[in-house]
Amino acid sequence: MTLKTGEQYIESIRNMKMQIYMFGERVESSVDNPILCPSLNSVKATYDLAQMPEYEDLMTVTSSVTGNKINRFTHIHQSTEDLIKKVKMQRLLGQKTASCFQRCVGMDAFNSVYSTTYEIDKAYNTQYHRNFVNYMKYVQENDLTVDGAMTDPKGDRSLSPGKQSDPDLFLRVVERRTDGVVVRGAKAHQTGICNSHEVLVMPTIALTFEDKDYAISFSVPVDTKGIIMIIGRQSCDTRKLENSPIDVGNSKYGGVEALTIFDNVFVPNERIFLNGETDFSGMMVERFAGYHRQSYGGCKVGVGDVLIGAAALASEYNGVQKASHIKDKLIEMTHLNETLYSCGIACSAEGHKTESGNYIIDLLLANVCKQNVTRFPYEIARIAEDIAGGLMVTAPSEKDMRDPVLSEYINKYLRGVDGVSVENRIRILRLIENLTLGTAAVGYRTESMHGAGSPQAQRIMIARQGNINGKKELAKSIARIND
Repeated sequence: MTLKTGEQYIESIRNMKMQIYMFGERVESSVDNPILCPSLNSVKATYDLAQMPEYEDLMTVTSSVTGNKINRFTHIHQSTEDLIKKVKMQRLLGQKTASCFQRCVGMDAFNSVYSTTYEIDKAYNTQYHRNFVNYMKYVQENDLTVDGAMTDPKGDRSLSPGKQSDPDLFLRVVERRTDGVVVRGAKAHQTGICNSHEVLVMPTIALTFEDKDYAISFSVPVDTKGIIMIIGRQSCDTRKLENSPIDVGNSKYGGVEALTIFDNVFVPNERIFLNGETDFSGMMVERFAGYHRQSYGGCKVGVGDVLIGAAALASEYNGVQKASHIKDKLIEMTHLNETLYSCGIACSAEGHKTESGNYIIDLLLANVCKQNVTRFPYEIARIAEDIAGGLMVTAPSEKDMRDPVLSEYINKYLRGVDGVSVENRIRILRLIENLTLGTAAVGYRTESMHGAGSPQAQRIMIARQGNINGKKELAKSIARIND
């Protein structure tokens, strides 16, 4: 099997024995849980679209290793065209799900680990790259969803990993054996890990020699003994338990995060991709961050397309679509959204080949892309709320709308333009609420701020990559200054 169907994917997750906890209780089946199921559907969409001929060019690709047709989410980028198609695929999936579809972080981890292991082997004559290529073949041939795990809890941010009062606040090797290692720690904010088959772990920061036990990269199945997932709360999450699809806003798709514990997890040698080589931890972190910052120029844009469409519909249902200021606000939303997309495409088109042969984006432009993502979705959301009006957050519940007595009042007093039902008016307002304030706001707003590194992380990289000295020399040349 190379390409799974959506249903085959669902069944593969159903057959796994994960340790998932939510609201203080063990979740026996994530597939059947009403809070978790929408996030599972978002991942399923990455499999469903890969089966459709009209999306084949974006969703699938020929493996550079096996020559077989594979899902692009398991691909190692072979050209700038691959990098561009990645962004276009992400925009498409954002449009289709209006949520986080969760496979990007694994794809970005794949490509960063692939090139980094090649260079580690060259420097130290290790076998990490061979290990990873074998692992990659396994993932491609079985069309697995891989969760990339980088962010540690970090504890006191002013202290290095080994100086923390609790050494487990950064994931580390606690035992070295002839057949592998035992690790302990946690990875925070793990988007979609409960919908994944594998977890690919990387260090979270550049490390010095004294912290070599923290320089560890590996992959194991997510139902490996010792891996425990604690699902995070989201705004309005329990609406999914109320059997009220309208109130949810997006009843089919969603996202979910988890604090993931590694409680003395054994990792066999063949699944290790970095083990103590601290001088390469920074390379792995920087490359992953670059790829993932590129990703946001696709996925957030697709979700933005949905939000712009919802705001336009809300203006029509309110009867204000012809007002000049409404037209201008929709133009501004589009301008901001397309600017994000332009950055994603630009850093892809300016990509280059690494020593390993795969392609990496232009790091400066990728960081500019993500810096814009920390701002523009917030402004797009603000304008959407402006256009929607206060009813977005004061509309009655679906149960009130279905009540035989209350429905008469609701349909009388909450109507907008003739020809548009109150129900449809409220449906579109609930979608805007979902994207700006509800469960989807996790992925569209807060994740835009902190995912792939907080804003200051990009500014540091922009300073590092911006070549100020080179620009000073250009100015000196034009001004005819000779030092």
